[in-house]
Amino acid sequence: MATHRGEIYPLHVGDTWKQAPEGGRPEELGRGTPGINRYTDVWGLTELREAIAARTAARTGAAVSRGSILVTGGATAGLMAAVGALVSPGEEVLLLAPRWPLIEGHVRMAGATPVEVPLLLGARDLSPEAAVAAVEAHATEKTVALYLNTPNNPSGRLIPRASLAALAAWARRRDLWIFADEVYEDYAYAGPHAYAFPFAPERTVAAHSLSKAYGLAGARLGWLVGPEAALSQIVKFGAHTIYSAPTASQHAALLILAGAGDAWVAEARTEYAATGAEAARRLDVPAPEGGTFLFVDAARALETRGLMGLLEDCAEKGLFLAPGPSFGPYPTHVRLCYTAVPPVAALRGVDILAKLLGE
Repeated sequence: MATHRGEIYPLHVGDTWKQAPEGGRPEELGRGTPGINRYTDVWGLTELREAIAARTAARTGAAVSRGSILVTGGATAGLMAAVGALVSPGEEVLLLAPRWPLIEGHVRMAGATPVEVPLLLGARDLSPEAAVAAVEAHATEKTVALYLNTPNNPSGRLIPRASLAALAAWARRRDLWIFADEVYEDYAYAGPHAYAFPFAPERTVAAHSLSKAYGLAGARLGWLVGPEAALSQIVKFGAHTIYSAPTASQHAALLILAGAGDAWVAEARTEYAATGAEAARRLDVPAPEGGTFLFVDAARALETRGLMGLLEDCAEKGLFLAPGPSFGPYPTHVRLCYTAVPPVAALRGVDILAKLLGE
């Protein structure tokens, strides 16, 4: 990327080109925010946890108190803490695939084994019966948890409400934890986002984030919603790694959740949905149901050089994509993020890929 001459299309990174909402950026906080240079409680600011609890209750209909909220250094740190606290060496965690790349590392760092469950790609059946059959086929006596991500990174699929309910009931029967990655909750296009927590609140740890919702990836601020008994163990993991989430970011989150980010999200959702649909049209793949990605099977264009050959051809034209194996057993796929650069530029990058696939 550093040496390429010409326009760059960095569609390999899951981020947004848009500036964060005005009135809720950490850099806007100054003398009017006392204590911004100090630690907070390792659980997070009390007023922020209360605001998140109220938001969660309003969105999910579940009874959520401050004790069910843990503020974390982004959803990444939150999920790592959850896996680290609740999963032991030698155990297994089912990952609905394709899935967010870093969750595999989280599981391996806990000394456990990630088990891929292909389910969330293309036109695969996501009915309750099919979802339960898929996880049941991969579960063993060592299985202790199920990870799911909706809207899905990278496929853009939404897990239907009825299927979430069925998966939660299955997890309850098997006494499993559920790690629900819902960082794209505000970007569901084909229908409403379904929250996992209400179906099994005693065993679900749900991750949320400012990064994806409000274009604040650099703020490193997210939170977990879960049972108090589990969070009381998860918080220990966080306290021994980052201690507390960034104080300035927590104050920014208070402003955003109080309304500073509402218009921003509405505008971004409209733009993202339109860009994703147009990108899909140009690549002749289904439009994303949510999220900010397309996961494209490039098998017809790989020939003898394989996936790396295609990625090299893209890079020579300034287009950078993420390889499918980062997201599970997908050796012929590539992922592109259509929100990483402004829509016009993103679609120019998409056209490069479309041409290479056509050739």
